[in-house]
Amino acid sequence: MRFLIKQMLCFFFVSGLCAQVQEEVNPPSNIKTIVFRGPTEDQFPVIQLGEVITLEFDDLTANEQDYYYKIIHCDYDWTPSQLLKSQYLVGMDNQRIIDYENSYTTLQPYSNYRLTIPNENIRLKVSGNYLIEIYNMHGDLQFSRRFVVYRDLVSVRGDVKRSRDFNFLNTKQVVQFYINTAAFPVVNPKKEVKVAILQNHFWPTALYNIKPQFTLGTELVYRYDQETSFFGGNEFLNFDTKDLRAPTFAISKIDFKELYHHYLFTNIFRYDQPYTYFPDINGDFFIRTLQGEDVSREAEYSNVHFSLPYTNEIGLDQVYVVGKFNNYELVEENRMTFNTESGKMELVLPMKQGFYNYKYVIEREGGVVDLNYVSGNFHFTENNYLILVYYRDFGDLYDSIIGIGSVNSRTISN
Repeated sequence: MRFLIKQMLCFFFVSGLCAQVQEEVNPPSNIKTIVFRGPTEDQFPVIQLGEVITLEFDDLTANEQDYYYKIIHCDYDWTPSQLLKSQYLVGMDNQRIIDYENSYTTLQPYSNYRLTIPNENIRLKVSGNYLIEIYNMHGDLQFSRRFVVYRDLVSVRGDVKRSRDFNFLNTKQVVQFYINTAAFPVVNPKKEVKVAILQNHFWPTALYNIKPQFTLGTELVYRYDQETSFFGGNEFLNFDTKDLRAPTFAISKIDFKELYHHYLFTNIFRYDQPYTYFPDINGDFFIRTLQGEDVSREAEYSNVHFSLPYTNEIGLDQVYVVGKFNNYELVEENRMTFNTESGKMELVLPMKQGFYNYKYVIEREGGVVDLNYVSGNFHFTENNYLILVYYRDFGDLYDSIIGIGSVNSRTISN
């Protein structure tokens, strides 16, 4: 899983055991379309304690396998916390997912599984970082996903600015923010408070360990430039397959061979093109269909064809198609191959009907991932930034989350 969060494994001893950073594990090829959300449409659950999260996924084997779930509470650095399960869960995990149903009227059969938390077996007791793991009937881990639970105890406000560094004036965005602790007194903010900043809910580029520059009354002030800057990237590409038989603006043609095949128009390299605003959903996707009412169990799978011109700059480097739909994973299934007849990099992916954002990324020699070589970096790009505020008092056993903030670069200023 080379494309998951690139950070050193942190080890510390808890009750004589060694704890490891809990990274997201991506599923085997038979499990597709993992939809994981809270009360909002974003497919990354950020919920207040007590709110509902929903997890859905499809098993293309369609043989009604049994799947089980476990929940792990983690600290700020995503190592398991010192809490016992009984201290962060009411009830028991390792329960079987009982809400599942086979698809109907679809050419590609699949079993759709759905889990909601809290449910009659379990609910969460404390805030913080969490990891949900899905196991098959043999006890093999199939996949895992992170989610965040917070309590609304402090307020966070912020802005997105252009970088003051002339080397990145047109390519980077800077997040400046303020944490008001009036309703939650903090004695030693530099030791008790930690923050994490995510761009478009994307953990691999998250920023950590940023101390407040100074305090102003009850406010912690973070007005950095370089320390809280992100490359702007570009708007995601998108397509819509909600109608199996009608091509949209991004689809050049549709064929039928056992399954429907949607051929996208060949994309271009945008790093040397002028920035053009084109609304996106920041890498996310939504399942929808015009061929049925129950999108979870009536939406069809089709083979989507991607293509990109080959250039000498790519050379022998690896090119991947990624988005939230495949958790930005760099694996063989998502890797493009060179077609000698067309002279293009091409890829075919089975994808459930819906609206998708995607982008092309390049893995250079040595495993270095270039996220924005194909798309380019522009300070105008619309991005959403999530600010998570963690708190641990002296003697506490875990890192709680006492507030969140959200800012958007749509109103970026100098």
